[in-house]
Amino acid sequence: EVQSKSMFERDRRDLLAIPEAIASYVYEAVNKVSPKVSQFLSDTVQSPTVTAAKQRIAKEATKVSIMFEQLIEKIKTLWYTRVLGY
Repeated sequence: EVQSKSMFERDRRDLLAIPEAIASYVYEAVNKVSPKVSQFLSDTVQSPTVTAAKQRIAKEATKVSIMFEQLIEKIKTLWYTRVLGY
């Protein structure tokens, strides 16, 4: 049985894995057409500059994700207390 998760229930790691999956698909597609270009892409992605940028983006995305989760919890609390009167 397959269960789908809403965007709010997904793990942060699931959301951060999406760009990596896209990059993998692009690499595979380019590799089929031109192995030299795919090697260049691979070398570029593994360069220290790109690695540092990816780490920075992942760190900031994690912060944003945590803040978003906190916002959702606050909205739920307001909904239950103010609107539904629990």
